[in-house]
Amino acid sequence: MAGLAVNIDHIATLRQARRATYPDPIAAALRAEMAGADGIVAHLREDRRHVQDRDIRLLRQVIQTRFILEMAATEEMLAIALDIKPELVTLVPESREEVTTEGGLDLLTHKAHITEAIKELQEGEIPVSIFIDPDLDQIRTAKEVGADFIEIHTGAYCDAITDAEKREEMDRIKAAAKLGHELALGVNAGHGINYDTVKAFKEVPEIDEYSIGHSIIARASMIGLDQAVRDMAQLVKELHS
Repeated sequence: MAGLAVNIDHIATLRQARRATYPDPIAAALRAEMAGADGIVAHLREDRRHVQDRDIRLLRQVIQTRFILEMAATEEMLAIALDIKPELVTLVPESREEVTTEGGLDLLTHKAHITEAIKELQEGEIPVSIFIDPDLDQIRTAKEVGADFIEIHTGAYCDAITDAEKREEMDRIKAAAKLGHELALGVNAGHGINYDTVKAFKEVPEIDEYSIGHSIIARASMIGLDQAVRDMAQLVKELHS
């Protein structure tokens, strides 16, 4: 059965819009856990646009499920991860100009650097996932650089408009997940998944966990966080039950 990891970045985004002390992403994470989340995700960006260092340290102390830290493979972030030791680090590309993460990490270009980052984290007993496009060469390279997991970037499917585009992107995701599974990599998925698009992933039984944030927080603004998490957790549970 697939799990649901709830990303609380957008709670922090709302707080930082006014540089206030609320809403508190720590409180949101605890409520998400109580509502059925199997893990909590937070992305500590280099520009600290939403999640802050204090959030990361407090989350690590209070999370009862699994804490997943998304980060770029910089020396600063590696030091933070090795200090707080989350249950999983997901390495992602990062650009200060982007609104949100726009694509997967290009392992073909950054293979040597990512290999060293993975080695450093694993020597600190931290498993590593790579946020990656559903490209078979990238998946094979993820295995070569020593990753424990991949997180398939699902944005192109979720943003597709026509049925033909959706089918093409879903076929790419299915092939990527199948290859990742065959290579003994853990297979996660995320980016752009909402309460409608999640249903199509019933076709991809290899996915172990879904990382979902924006759509849950958006729905929470209307019906409350508890119900928003419960609704998504139920949809995920039904995918491969």
